[in-house]
Amino acid sequence: MTTTDRVSAETAALPDGGVAVVLGTRPEIVKLAGIIRRLGPKARIVHTGQHYDEAMSDVFFTELGLPLPDVRFAVGGATRAGQIAAALEALDLLFADVTPAAVVVQGDTNATVAGALAGNARSVPVVHVEAGLRSFDRTMPEEHNRIVTDHVSDLLCAATDDNVGNLAREGITGSSVIRTGNTVVEAVLSQLPHPARREQLLADRELVADQYVLATVHRPENTDDPAALATILAELNRIPCRVVLPLHPRTLRAVEQHGLAHHLDGLAVTGPLGPSEFLGLAAHAALLVSDSGGLQEECTVLKRPLIVVRRSTERPEAMRDFAVLVSPGPLISKTAAKWLDDLPGLHAQLARASSPFGDGRASERIVAEIARRFAS
Repeated sequence: MTTTDRVSAETAALPDGGVAVVLGTRPEIVKLAGIIRRLGPKARIVHTGQHYDEAMSDVFFTELGLPLPDVRFAVGGATRAGQIAAALEALDLLFADVTPAAVVVQGDTNATVAGALAGNARSVPVVHVEAGLRSFDRTMPEEHNRIVTDHVSDLLCAATDDNVGNLAREGITGSSVIRTGNTVVEAVLSQLPHPARREQLLADRELVADQYVLATVHRPENTDDPAALATILAELNRIPCRVVLPLHPRTLRAVEQHGLAHHLDGLAVTGPLGPSEFLGLAAHAALLVSDSGGLQEECTVLKRPLIVVRRSTERPEAMRDFAVLVSPGPLISKTAAKWLDDLPGLHAQLARASSPFGDGRASERIVAEIARRFAS
């Protein structure tokens, strides 16, 4: 029996559309893609609209070969509280009309906590994919989202032993917690373009492998603080090689609002990239600079060094071999220059290191557990 046949047999007892997969942002689409594929017609995709820009939403469904959402809300553009409240009310009405067998949420977004609370309020089992992440930094909105979600979930799919330990310290133990690995591993492996396509991507942008830096900036702690954003952009300009910067809509608005457009002049600025193209460029970058949580995981699969520009991180596993945590400031360019001085040695070292996020079978394990527990 093939893996596909086995998963189909496992999910057969689930009703069609019986598993509500609630998401709202680009990273959720990417990380839930494997689960959605394996659930097939059993999944009902509910998009809250937290990322409402087409470049940050529909293009990802299309590129990942996923069906477009069955249900859409429009909570994007509101405050954090407004997004959670609007999504929660809409989900409550949806689940009252057709009660799902289970609700699946991922990560720590506003859509995540809204989906978990809506399922819990209707006594629907909640499955939290990527449970147990902790930054221990209560200034991060995501920290509150992930803690609340974990404590109302019925099946907690923890990626690593560290995540399992975080849950245990909060009294969440037993059969509700399973260690699955992270779906990011299979997401990267399935979306990474083949070598010939990657070569073409670089040629199209006039890039040479290992001779450019790929950077992203989008977190509120960096974009909503004009001084922090100006510092980061200035530091990117000080890195002694070409820097490619796909500009998130949030970052573009902040640059325009705070009069920082002149900081972009020395950078190779692009619009948002689809997941496949981004991974293709990341795989051949000399190094990465980002405040992204997902890229902290992806870099361990791509074997590329990452400078994480944040106050704190919920993914300490990546810091052990692949990444360093720095605040906005001169350490960005100084670290990059140091790495560039011995790039072949650094790349060789990372090529030998294993990703701490699993073997690429997380989605398979999660779907099998959903079917085993909630099919009835």
